[in-house]
Amino acid sequence: MTELTHAPLPPARRTHILASLARDGVVRVSQLTEELGVAPVTLRRDLAEMEELGLLVRVHGGAVTPREDTAASAAPSDGAAAPVAALGEIAVLVPSMSFYWPGVVRGMEAEAQRRGYRLRVRAASYELTDERPVLERLLAAPDVRGVIVAPNPDTPSAQDVIDWLGARSIPSVLVERDALSMPGRVPVESATSDHALGAVLAARHLAELGHQRVGLILSRDSPTGRKVAKGWEAACAELALTPSQHFEELFPPRTSPEFSVAVDAVLDTILANGVTGLLVHSDPEAMALIDLALARGLSLPDHLSVIAYDDEVASMFTPPLTAVRPPREEVGAAAVDLLIRRREDPDRAVHRVSLSPTLNVRHSTARPAN
Repeated sequence: MTELTHAPLPPARRTHILASLARDGVVRVSQLTEELGVAPVTLRRDLAEMEELGLLVRVHGGAVTPREDTAASAAPSDGAAAPVAALGEIAVLVPSMSFYWPGVVRGMEAEAQRRGYRLRVRAASYELTDERPVLERLLAAPDVRGVIVAPNPDTPSAQDVIDWLGARSIPSVLVERDALSMPGRVPVESATSDHALGAVLAARHLAELGHQRVGLILSRDSPTGRKVAKGWEAACAELALTPSQHFEELFPPRTSPEFSVAVDAVLDTILANGVTGLLVHSDPEAMALIDLALARGLSLPDHLSVIAYDDEVASMFTPPLTAVRPPREEVGAAAVDLLIRRREDPDRAVHRVSLSPTLNVRHSTARPAN
């Protein structure tokens, strides 16, 4: 793991812990000691205080996310009993059950329960090159009535997975993936966030504040990053920014030894070119960049305005980060709605739903200091 070059202040430590929990579902004191460069006793005190606030549950050697009664949280507010899942199951395959995807699945779960279905969820992996064996096992369950999938778009078998879905006798919907084509060039039903629009909202916000030199930083291996990049490119053209007024950079995974080197290189670019505004995907990358920027003498937002993309834990940072929030729960609910409507009317037109993100303005953006 990459070790930070300085010990973060308590709010930054706690934000790092929350981001790790959101991503992995568990944190270990030994791992946090290496990542944050602080004593185990300090981290145990942090975990104890966070447990008192209901943010986590301590276990031997670390902590886990609090258990949630999702059925209770999805029950009608008027006290009526939740509908019985009498109509069967909806199979769901997503790349991960950490950071970003839990919100999508919660939206699916609430909508499925409201409509009388239950979910059968499996998490694959971004490293899985062919989802068909997992899908076969999912669809072998006798009560499955349809399937919602977020396939990996970067593997040689990506189109084969879509073709395989098209040959099944039950309906399928893609979630947070572009509408690829079934055999015969029939488009796939899909529910997605308009991530390109999210980048446009961020770029416009920086421009409205008066920032004329800006940058985009993306997670190298994220499918979302490509859509954000497309929106950013369109926004820079809309704002008539010249190539010298904006830059784009790809970050390696935060857990790789190259991450801190990449951050330092970006900070060199920022200082050399007078960049005053950034959009960073995703929250943990934004937080890590800010910590290292502070160590280089850059203050937030006086010297540098930062917008995070995802808004999972951005509001918990100090200062709270302005962030683009994709409509995760709404996308999950829309995917379930599309699937059920397809079951009820197999001849309806193919629907591809794109939902708009929102920009939550907080304290990490301001007019550039002159």
